[in-house]
Amino acid sequence: QVRLVESGGGLVQAGDSLTLSCAASGRTFSMFGMGWFRQAPGMEREFVAAISRGGQTTAYAESVRGRSTISRENVINMLYLHLNNLKPEDTAVYYCAAKGGITTSTIKKNPEQYDYWGQGTQVTVSS
Repeated sequence: QVRLVESGGGLVQAGDSLTLSCAASGRTFSMFGMGWFRQAPGMEREFVAAISRGGQTTAYAESVRGRSTISRENVINMLYLHLNNLKPEDTAVYYCAAKGGITTSTIKKNPEQYDYWGQGTQVTVSS
């Protein structure tokens, strides 16, 4: 079992930056590929970014590429998502997720492939 707790969301203005954090516990964090997803009201959960177990491979959704950075610190069991130049369309609940049973460099973009989820943190971007 892996427990994931997100934090760092809030109300920000368009153009601001924000860093979301995800604290993991329960299992060896470095054994899991990690991802960030988001869900806006009335929309399906969508992929935002993913990072491999060792952090050497990353992937981003087109909507955030170039203005976001996913990173992890395996020593302290933490995952991060830094978002720059936030837009109103970034408004959503952001979730971190963990995927076990994958190779060191593999990343996953499909939310159905993830095993564990946090409760989410709300990000609201005002125009």
